[in-house]
Amino acid sequence: MTTYAPLPVCFEKGEGALLYDDKGKSYLDALSGIAVCGLGHAHPQVTEAISEQAGKLIHTSNLYCIHRQQELADKLTRVSGMDRVFFSNSGAEANEAAIKLARLHGHKKGIDNPAIIVTDGSFHGRTMATLSATGNRKVQAGFEPLVQGFIRAPYNDIEAIKKIAQNSSNVVAVLIEPIQGEGGINCPDANFLPQLRELCNQHGWLMMLDEIQTGMARTGQWFAFQHYDFSPDVMTLAKALGNGVPIGACLAKGDAANIFQPGNHGSTFGGNPLACAAANAVIDTIEKDQLLQQAQSLGHYLLDGFKQQLSGVELVNDIRGQGLLIGIELKRDCTELVSQALEKGLLINVTAGNVIRMLPPLILSETQADQIIEIVSGLIKSITE
Repeated sequence: MTTYAPLPVCFEKGEGALLYDDKGKSYLDALSGIAVCGLGHAHPQVTEAISEQAGKLIHTSNLYCIHRQQELADKLTRVSGMDRVFFSNSGAEANEAAIKLARLHGHKKGIDNPAIIVTDGSFHGRTMATLSATGNRKVQAGFEPLVQGFIRAPYNDIEAIKKIAQNSSNVVAVLIEPIQGEGGINCPDANFLPQLRELCNQHGWLMMLDEIQTGMARTGQWFAFQHYDFSPDVMTLAKALGNGVPIGACLAKGDAANIFQPGNHGSTFGGNPLACAAANAVIDTIEKDQLLQQAQSLGHYLLDGFKQQLSGVELVNDIRGQGLLIGIELKRDCTELVSQALEKGLLINVTAGNVIRMLPPLILSETQADQIIEIVSGLIKSITE
Protein backbone atom coordinates (compact mmCIF):
# COMPACT_ATOMS: atom_id res chain seq x y z
CA MET A 1 0.00 0.00 0.00
CA THR A 2 1.18 3.55 -0.63
CA THR A 3 1.62 4.42 3.03
CA TYR A 4 5.18 5.67 2.56
CA ALA A 5 7.00 8.00 0.18
CA PRO A 6 10.47 6.43 0.31
CA LEU A 7 13.58 8.36 -0.64
CA PRO A 8 15.41 7.16 -3.79
CA VAL A 9 17.89 4.84 -2.08
CA CYS A 10 17.94 1.15 -1.19
CA PHE A 11 20.37 -0.04 1.46
CA GLU A 12 21.98 -3.45 1.15
CA LYS A 13 24.21 -3.63 4.23
CA GLY A 14 25.43 -1.69 7.23
CA GLU A 15 28.39 -1.57 9.55
CA GLY A 16 28.46 0.55 12.68
CA ALA A 17 27.19 4.04 11.87
CA LEU A 18 27.49 3.47 8.11
CA LEU A 19 25.00 2.15 5.57
CA TYR A 20 25.78 1.05 2.00
CA ASP A 21 23.30 1.23 -0.88
CA ASP A 22 22.90 -1.20 -3.76
CA LYS A 23 25.43 0.80 -5.79
CA GLY A 24 28.08 0.60 -3.08
CA LYS A 25 27.81 4.23 -1.93
CA SER A 26 28.26 4.76 1.84
CA TYR A 27 26.06 6.93 4.03
CA LEU A 28 26.56 8.15 7.59
CA ASP A 29 23.43 7.26 9.54
CA ALA A 30 22.48 10.12 11.87
CA LEU A 31 18.94 8.76 12.24
CA SER A 32 19.52 5.15 13.45
CA GLY A 33 16.35 3.90 11.81
CA ILE A 34 14.46 6.58 13.81
CA ALA A 35 16.21 5.87 17.13
CA VAL A 36 16.08 2.09 16.67
CA CYS A 37 19.65 1.00 15.86
CA GLY A 38 21.30 2.49 18.93
CA LEU A 39 24.26 0.13 18.56
CA GLY A 40 24.53 0.83 14.86
CA HIS A 41 24.22 -1.77 12.13
CA ALA A 42 25.41 -5.39 12.18
CA HIS A 43 26.73 -5.10 15.73
CA PRO A 44 28.73 -8.29 16.38
CA GLN A 45 27.25 -9.04 19.80
CA VAL A 46 23.66 -8.55 18.64
CA THR A 47 24.28 -10.53 15.45
CA GLU A 48 25.76 -13.41 17.43
CA ALA A 49 22.87 -13.42 19.91
CA ILE A 50 20.25 -13.47 17.15
CA SER A 51 22.06 -16.17 15.16
CA GLU A 52 22.62 -18.42 18.16
CA GLN A 53 19.03 -18.10 19.36
CA ALA A 54 17.58 -18.64 15.87
CA GLY A 55 19.48 -21.91 15.71
CA LYS A 56 17.91 -23.07 18.99
CA LEU A 57 14.39 -21.70 19.38
CA ILE A 58 12.50 -18.72 17.94
CA HIS A 59 8.99 -19.06 19.37
CA THR A 60 6.95 -21.10 21.81
CA SER A 61 4.22 -18.65 23.05
CA ASN A 62 3.58 -17.15 26.47
CA LEU A 63 1.70 -20.26 27.56
CA TYR A 64 5.10 -21.52 28.70
CA CYS A 65 8.13 -20.28 30.59
CA ILE A 66 10.59 -18.34 28.41
CA HIS A 67 14.02 -18.09 30.02
CA ARG A 68 15.26 -15.32 27.70
CA GLN A 69 12.18 -13.27 28.57
CA GLN A 70 12.74 -13.64 32.31
CA GLU A 71 16.41 -12.77 31.83
CA LEU A 72 15.45 -9.60 29.96
CA ALA A 73 12.81 -8.65 32.54
CA ASP A 74 15.41 -9.00 35.30
CA LYS A 75 17.84 -6.72 33.44
CA LEU A 76 15.23 -4.09 32.61
CA THR A 77 13.90 -3.90 36.15
CA ARG A 78 17.46 -3.68 37.48
CA VAL A 79 18.50 -0.74 35.29
CA SER A 80 15.13 1.06 35.60
CA GLY A 81 14.11 0.43 39.20
CA MET A 82 10.68 -0.71 37.98
CA ASP A 83 9.05 -3.91 39.25
CA ARG A 84 7.41 -5.82 36.40
CA VAL A 85 7.36 -5.92 32.60
CA PHE A 86 4.84 -6.81 29.91
CA PHE A 87 6.46 -7.53 26.53
CA SER A 88 4.91 -6.63 23.18
CA ASN A 89 6.11 -6.15 19.59
CA SER A 90 6.18 -2.38 19.17
CA GLY A 91 5.97 1.01 20.84
CA ALA A 92 2.32 1.46 19.91
CA GLU A 93 1.51 -1.88 21.55
CA ALA A 94 3.48 -0.90 24.65
CA ASN A 95 1.43 2.29 24.89
CA GLU A 96 -1.79 0.34 24.31
CA ALA A 97 -0.84 -1.80 27.31
CA ALA A 98 -0.26 1.35 29.39
CA ILE A 99 -3.63 2.80 28.34
CA LYS A 100 -5.43 -0.44 29.21
CA LEU A 101 -3.59 -0.61 32.52
CA ALA A 102 -4.66 2.97 33.36
CA ARG A 103 -8.30 2.27 32.52
CA LEU A 104 -8.32 -0.90 34.61
CA HIS A 105 -6.75 1.10 37.44
CA GLY A 106 -9.58 3.61 37.16
CA HIS A 107 -12.34 1.02 37.13
CA LYS A 108 -10.89 -0.64 40.21
CA LYS A 109 -11.16 2.77 41.91
CA GLY A 110 -14.85 2.96 40.94
CA ILE A 111 -14.43 5.45 38.09
CA ASP A 112 -16.82 4.50 35.25
CA ASN A 113 -15.28 6.65 32.52
CA PRO A 114 -11.56 6.94 33.34
CA ALA A 115 -9.64 9.63 31.50
CA ILE A 116 -5.96 10.01 30.71
CA ILE A 117 -4.28 13.40 30.34
CA VAL A 118 -2.13 13.66 27.18
CA THR A 119 -0.35 16.64 25.63
CA ASP A 120 -0.30 18.73 22.47
CA GLY A 121 2.54 17.86 20.12
CA SER A 122 2.86 14.32 21.44
CA PHE A 123 3.22 11.13 19.42
CA HIS A 124 2.26 7.78 20.92
CA GLY A 125 1.57 5.55 17.91
CA ARG A 126 -0.83 4.83 15.06
CA THR A 127 -3.25 2.27 16.52
CA MET A 128 -6.70 3.70 17.23
CA ALA A 129 -6.08 4.33 20.93
CA THR A 130 -2.53 5.64 20.53
CA LEU A 131 -3.34 7.95 17.63
CA SER A 132 -6.26 9.25 19.72
CA ALA A 133 -3.76 9.98 22.50
CA THR A 134 -1.37 11.65 20.05
CA GLY A 135 -1.42 15.45 19.93
CA ASN A 136 -1.16 15.81 16.16
CA ARG A 137 -4.24 16.33 14.00
CA LYS A 138 -2.42 15.17 10.84
CA VAL A 139 -2.03 11.71 12.37
CA GLN A 140 -5.68 11.60 13.40
CA ALA A 141 -7.34 13.14 10.33
CA GLY A 142 -9.60 10.74 8.47
CA PHE A 143 -9.71 8.11 11.20
CA GLU A 144 -12.57 9.54 13.25
CA PRO A 145 -14.39 8.65 15.43
CA LEU A 146 -11.41 8.68 17.76
CA VAL A 147 -11.19 6.69 20.98
CA GLN A 148 -12.65 8.62 23.90
CA GLY A 149 -11.09 9.01 27.32
CA PHE A 150 -8.25 11.45 26.64
CA ILE A 151 -7.97 15.03 27.93
CA ARG A 152 -5.45 17.21 26.13
CA ALA A 153 -3.18 19.78 27.78
CA PRO A 154 -0.31 21.95 26.51
CA TYR A 155 3.10 20.32 26.90
CA ASN A 156 5.32 21.75 29.63
CA ASP A 157 2.40 23.61 31.29
CA ILE A 158 1.88 22.39 34.84
CA GLU A 159 -0.76 25.06 35.56
CA ALA A 160 -2.95 23.76 32.74
CA ILE A 161 -2.78 20.26 34.19
CA LYS A 162 -3.64 21.59 37.64
CA LYS A 163 -6.79 23.18 36.14
CA ILE A 164 -7.76 19.85 34.63
CA ALA A 165 -7.33 18.28 38.07
CA GLN A 166 -9.74 20.85 39.52
CA ASN A 167 -12.39 20.30 36.84
CA SER A 168 -12.15 16.60 36.01
CA SER A 169 -12.68 14.04 38.76
CA ASN A 170 -12.39 11.07 36.39
CA VAL A 171 -8.68 11.50 35.55
CA VAL A 172 -6.69 8.37 36.40
CA ALA A 173 -3.33 8.89 34.66
CA VAL A 174 -1.04 11.13 32.65
CA LEU A 175 0.69 9.78 29.53
CA ILE A 176 3.60 11.96 28.46
CA GLU A 177 6.96 11.91 26.68
CA PRO A 178 9.84 13.20 28.86
CA ILE A 179 11.15 14.82 25.65
CA GLN A 180 8.86 15.09 22.65
CA GLY A 181 10.54 13.45 19.67
CA GLU A 182 8.14 13.60 16.72
CA GLY A 183 6.82 16.88 18.10
CA GLY A 184 10.16 18.61 17.45
CA ILE A 185 12.67 17.58 20.16
CA ASN A 186 10.76 19.62 22.74
CA CYS A 187 12.54 19.56 26.12
CA PRO A 188 10.49 20.53 29.19
CA ASP A 189 11.53 23.04 31.85
CA ALA A 190 13.70 21.49 34.56
CA ASN A 191 10.89 21.51 37.14
CA PHE A 192 7.99 20.38 34.92
CA LEU A 193 8.28 16.61 35.24
CA PRO A 194 9.07 16.66 39.01
CA GLN A 195 6.02 18.90 39.53
CA LEU A 196 3.93 16.53 37.42
CA ARG A 197 5.14 13.61 39.54
CA GLU A 198 4.01 15.45 42.69
CA LEU A 199 0.64 16.28 41.12
CA CYS A 200 0.11 12.60 40.24
CA ASN A 201 0.94 11.67 43.84
CA GLN A 202 -1.59 14.18 45.17
CA HIS A 203 -4.45 12.92 43.01
CA GLY A 204 -3.68 9.21 42.87
CA TRP A 205 -2.96 9.32 39.14
CA LEU A 206 -0.55 7.01 37.39
CA MET A 207 2.43 8.86 35.91
CA MET A 208 3.06 7.06 32.61
CA LEU A 209 6.16 7.99 30.63
CA ASP A 210 6.47 7.17 26.95
CA GLU A 211 10.23 6.51 26.71
CA ILE A 212 10.02 4.77 23.36
CA GLN A 213 12.33 7.31 21.69
CA THR A 214 14.22 8.55 24.77
CA GLY A 215 14.92 5.16 26.34
CA MET A 216 17.86 2.77 26.10
CA ALA A 217 20.65 5.34 26.72
CA ARG A 218 19.53 7.80 24.04
CA THR A 219 19.67 10.80 26.42
CA GLY A 220 22.80 9.72 28.32
CA GLN A 221 20.90 7.79 30.98
CA TRP A 222 19.16 4.46 30.53
CA PHE A 223 15.89 6.37 30.60
CA ALA A 224 15.19 10.09 30.48
CA PHE A 225 13.41 10.09 33.86
CA GLN A 226 16.74 9.17 35.46
CA HIS A 227 17.95 12.73 34.90
CA TYR A 228 15.53 13.56 37.75
CA ASP A 229 14.98 12.35 41.29
CA PHE A 230 11.74 10.41 40.78
CA SER A 231 10.34 7.27 39.15
CA PRO A 232 7.20 6.88 37.03
CA ASP A 233 4.46 4.38 37.80
CA VAL A 234 4.47 3.11 34.21
CA MET A 235 7.06 3.39 31.43
CA THR A 236 6.91 2.23 27.82
CA LEU A 237 9.85 1.16 25.65
CA ALA A 238 10.51 -0.14 22.14
CA LYS A 239 12.71 1.18 19.29
CA ALA A 240 16.33 0.72 20.49
CA LEU A 241 15.45 -2.11 22.88
CA GLY A 242 16.02 -4.74 20.17
CA ASN A 243 18.38 -2.75 17.90
CA GLY A 244 16.08 -3.49 14.97
CA VAL A 245 14.40 -6.69 16.11
CA PRO A 246 10.78 -5.70 16.90
CA ILE A 247 10.10 -5.64 20.63
CA GLY A 248 8.18 -3.37 22.99
CA ALA A 249 7.82 -3.28 26.76
CA CYS A 250 5.47 -1.76 29.30
CA LEU A 251 7.10 -1.54 32.74
CA ALA A 252 5.27 -0.78 35.96
CA LYS A 253 6.16 -0.10 39.57
CA GLY A 254 4.44 -0.36 42.93
CA ASP A 255 0.66 -0.81 42.87
CA ALA A 256 0.63 -0.34 39.09
CA ALA A 257 2.73 -3.49 38.69
CA ASN A 258 -0.09 -5.60 40.16
CA ILE A 259 -3.05 -4.23 38.17
CA PHE A 260 -2.93 -6.72 35.29
CA GLN A 261 -3.99 -10.24 36.15
CA PRO A 262 -4.03 -13.38 33.97
CA GLY A 263 -6.39 -12.84 31.04
CA ASN A 264 -6.33 -9.01 31.20
CA HIS A 265 -3.79 -8.62 28.40
CA GLY A 266 -1.61 -10.70 26.13
CA SER A 267 0.50 -10.99 22.98
CA THR A 268 1.19 -13.88 20.62
CA PHE A 269 4.72 -12.84 19.70
CA GLY A 270 5.57 -10.48 22.55
CA GLY A 271 8.73 -11.41 24.42
CA ASN A 272 9.59 -14.40 22.25
CA PRO A 273 13.08 -15.96 22.64
CA LEU A 274 14.53 -14.34 19.49
CA ALA A 275 13.49 -10.77 20.33
CA CYS A 276 14.57 -11.17 23.94
CA ALA A 277 17.97 -12.58 22.95
CA ALA A 278 18.58 -9.44 20.86
CA ALA A 279 17.42 -7.12 23.66
CA ASN A 280 19.58 -8.91 26.23
CA ALA A 281 22.60 -8.38 23.97
CA VAL A 282 21.72 -4.68 23.64
CA ILE A 283 21.66 -4.15 27.42
CA ASP A 284 24.85 -6.15 27.92
CA THR A 285 26.66 -4.11 25.26
CA ILE A 286 25.51 -0.74 26.58
CA GLU A 287 26.85 -1.70 30.01
CA LYS A 288 30.07 -3.35 28.82
CA ASP A 289 31.03 -0.53 26.44
CA GLN A 290 29.94 2.28 28.81
CA LEU A 291 27.65 3.78 26.19
CA LEU A 292 25.73 5.94 28.69
CA GLN A 293 28.88 8.03 29.10
CA GLN A 294 29.44 7.93 25.33
CA ALA A 295 25.96 9.32 24.65
CA GLN A 296 26.49 12.09 27.19
CA SER A 297 29.89 13.20 25.92
CA LEU A 298 29.08 12.94 22.21
CA GLY A 299 25.79 14.74 22.80
CA HIS A 300 27.62 17.68 24.36
CA TYR A 301 30.17 17.56 21.55
CA LEU A 302 27.49 17.74 18.85
CA LEU A 303 25.47 20.47 20.56
CA ASP A 304 28.59 22.59 21.15
CA GLY A 305 29.72 22.04 17.58
CA PHE A 306 26.40 23.10 16.10
CA LYS A 307 26.17 26.15 18.35
CA GLN A 308 29.66 27.20 17.27
CA GLN A 309 29.07 26.59 13.57
CA LEU A 310 25.62 28.19 13.48
CA SER A 311 26.27 31.15 15.78
CA GLY A 312 24.79 34.25 14.22
CA VAL A 313 22.90 32.36 11.48
CA GLU A 314 19.60 34.26 11.30
CA LEU A 315 17.57 31.29 10.11
CA VAL A 316 18.31 29.20 13.25
CA ASN A 317 15.69 29.61 15.96
CA ASP A 318 17.03 27.10 18.50
CA ILE A 319 19.50 24.24 18.98
CA ARG A 320 18.42 21.79 21.68
CA GLY A 321 18.44 18.24 22.88
CA GLN A 322 19.82 15.81 25.43
CA GLY A 323 22.42 13.15 24.79
CA LEU A 324 22.15 11.88 21.23
CA LEU A 325 18.64 13.28 20.74
CA ILE A 326 19.27 16.58 18.97
CA GLY A 327 17.06 19.10 17.18
CA ILE A 328 17.85 22.27 15.25
CA GLU A 329 14.75 24.43 14.85
CA LEU A 330 14.70 26.77 11.85
CA LYS A 331 12.42 29.74 11.26
CA ARG A 332 10.85 28.13 8.21
CA ASP A 333 10.01 24.67 6.90
CA CYS A 334 13.08 22.77 5.76
CA THR A 335 11.94 19.31 4.66
CA GLU A 336 14.04 19.66 1.50
CA LEU A 337 17.17 19.25 3.63
CA VAL A 338 16.46 15.52 4.02
CA SER A 339 17.06 14.80 0.32
CA GLN A 340 19.92 17.30 0.16
CA ALA A 341 21.67 15.56 3.06
CA LEU A 342 21.06 12.19 1.39
CA GLU A 343 22.91 13.41 -1.70
CA LYS A 344 25.85 14.25 0.56
CA GLY A 345 25.80 10.80 2.13
CA LEU A 346 24.07 11.69 5.41
CA LEU A 347 20.77 10.44 6.81
CA ILE A 348 18.77 12.96 8.84
CA ASN A 349 15.10 13.67 9.39
CA VAL A 350 12.91 16.76 9.64
CA THR A 351 10.03 16.67 12.10
CA ALA A 352 7.31 19.21 12.89
CA GLY A 353 8.14 20.72 9.50
CA ASN A 354 11.03 22.90 10.63
CA VAL A 355 13.11 20.87 13.12
CA ILE A 356 16.12 18.92 11.88
CA ARG A 357 16.16 15.77 14.00
CA MET A 358 19.33 13.79 14.58
CA LEU A 359 19.43 10.46 16.41
CA PRO A 360 22.89 9.02 15.68
CA PRO A 361 23.88 5.63 17.12
CA LEU A 362 25.56 5.42 20.50
CA ILE A 363 28.67 3.96 18.87
CA LEU A 364 29.28 7.10 16.77
CA SER A 365 32.91 8.27 16.61
CA GLU A 366 34.04 11.86 17.16
CA THR A 367 35.22 12.00 13.53
CA GLN A 368 31.75 10.97 12.39
CA ALA A 369 30.22 13.57 14.71
CA ASP A 370 32.39 16.19 12.99
CA GLN A 371 31.02 15.06 9.62
CA ILE A 372 27.45 15.46 10.83
CA ILE A 373 28.18 18.95 12.17
CA GLU A 374 29.91 19.99 8.94
CA ILE A 375 27.27 18.69 6.52
CA VAL A 376 24.18 19.83 8.45
CA SER A 377 25.63 23.26 9.25
CA GLY A 378 26.63 23.69 5.60
CA LEU A 379 23.12 22.83 4.41
CA ILE A 380 21.54 25.30 6.83
CA LYS A 381 23.93 28.06 5.79
CA SER A 382 23.22 27.37 2.12
CA ILE A 383 19.55 28.24 2.71
CA THR A 384 20.47 31.72 3.90
CA GLU A 385 22.73 32.48 0.95
